[in-house]
Amino acid sequence: MLWKVLLGTASAVAMMGVSTTAYAGNSQALLKRLHDKGILSDAEYNELLKDEAEAPAPAAAAPVVAGDTAKFVRATDSGIGLQVGPATIKFSGSVNGFYVYDNAAKPGANTAVTGGIASVGGNTSAVRNGLLPGFLKVDATTTQNGWDVGAHFGMYPGINSAAWGALGANNGGQPTALATAGIDFRETYLTIGRKGFGELKIGRAIGLFGSEAILNDITLLSSGPTGGNAAPANTTLGRIGSGYIYTDFQPQMTYTTPSMSGFQASVGVFQPLNSLTAGAQNNSSPGFQGKVTYDGAFDAVKLHLWASGITQEHKFVAGGSYTGQGLDVGARTSIGPVTLVGTYYTAKGLGTTVLNLFDTDAAGKPRSSEGYYLQAALTQGKFTVAGSYGASYLNHTDAADRAANPTLVRVNSSTVGQLRYGLNSWVTLIGEYINSKAKAHNGNSASSDAVALGGILFF
Repeated sequence: MLWKVLLGTASAVAMMGVSTTAYAGNSQALLKRLHDKGILSDAEYNELLKDEAEAPAPAAAAPVVAGDTAKFVRATDSGIGLQVGPATIKFSGSVNGFYVYDNAAKPGANTAVTGGIASVGGNTSAVRNGLLPGFLKVDATTTQNGWDVGAHFGMYPGINSAAWGALGANNGGQPTALATAGIDFRETYLTIGRKGFGELKIGRAIGLFGSEAILNDITLLSSGPTGGNAAPANTTLGRIGSGYIYTDFQPQMTYTTPSMSGFQASVGVFQPLNSLTAGAQNNSSPGFQGKVTYDGAFDAVKLHLWASGITQEHKFVAGGSYTGQGLDVGARTSIGPVTLVGTYYTAKGLGTTVLNLFDTDAAGKPRSSEGYYLQAALTQGKFTVAGSYGASYLNHTDAADRAANPTLVRVNSSTVGQLRYGLNSWVTLIGEYINSKAKAHNGNSASSDAVALGGILFF
């Protein structure tokens, strides 16, 4: 058909620098111009003229009514995205990479710490992600019948090759040729809200308990303790396990209130999680999480406060149950160029490092745990100097538990020193030193040091 040929030839003309604007309504003139330039042979030119004469007249296009924006596509006013009729589609993401050299503790009988975060077994080098993998988020939002609604998707690919197993892309990596990276599809949720109502979230998203601790952590931008550097997984540990329990991304139905004089509250019903170390479970009740935040400014002082909680009943298939519960509180304050953060958690039946790891003894009794971190950062121009220290503690339940698990971790701690340079609004370059320590209840201990150099990009 003539229109197909014209489409191809018009593209060719455009590539040669010939304007087709003047010929948009006159196909014969366009064909003649192409023929005169030698693009069309005599036979092709005559055949196309014959096809055009025999082709039916095109149907009239439907008129576009002034103000009918449903037919328009335009760029969004801010961010990266587009407006498609009544819907806004936005893209955001991050890419990072670090060279990490880990000076691990030499292995020995006295360095065995079950659940320890310090590296043991020899020095290693890796080019890997930091605490964050890369991510690409897509948000489609609109207003329908007075309600603001949205669909949200978050894909988190790492740069290292994945060795798939029980933890998916979060297993230890596979540093061999022909292996491929993994995508951790952490987020897929919908939102419904309106002014004065707040917002309802349904789907898979970041949890409430412990979320502020990780979102205010300086190692979120960098590496922190490696969590194993010889075969890198999608992420490092950061300060997870040496200051807080990882919040995780979880299936949930969560309601968040509107902000009221700086206060805002969230409460959610969550997919119940099985223990990673206790016996087989068949949980009939959901988990519950909640969070309260406050934001205020007092002259030059900016303040952000939070408290969050979690509770879930766990039922063993063989009979019996226990309840996992936790509370965390924290504060961030900014005074000019200085930012300070402090957070503390206490829990029973939650374990340490990640939710429900080492949460009970062999008899199903819940273990208690706690932790904290302190952090300071000073920004001058494009440079930021920051440091933090944190620790997580895990207790035995009784003498029988101590006898059965002598090398169970008693405390994991880490010290982090960080230097950041804001190259531009997208890219931050980072250098970091990390000391990690683990100590068992029987006195075993291990210590490792790491250096990370790299950068992270956000858009």
